[in-house]
Amino acid sequence: MIRLRFQVVGYPRRALALTDTPRPDCPECEGIGGIETYYGDYDTGEYAGSDWDPCDCWTEWRIVLFPLPRLPRQLRRRVDYRDPWSDEPPF
Repeated sequence: MIRLRFQVVGYPRRALALTDTPRPDCPECEGIGGIETYYGDYDTGEYAGSDWDPCDCWTEWRIVLFPLPRLPRQLRRRVDYRDPWSDEPPF
């Protein structure tokens, strides 16, 4: 059974998408949607990364419904690199 939900996706542009939700009572993945397996380097035994195996209770598809509007240029967050507690004059 498919359990649909809305999700905001952000690549390449923010959009509203319809996705599937993992089954919360799944005994294999415990509602996460997949199983993460860790692996190490053969020579040193150090951690080398992890793999993600999706569970059968969940499909990783998504349907993008429509793009979300961008904020006007005046409302976008500006980055101010000046130190607000500096004692130096601004010149």
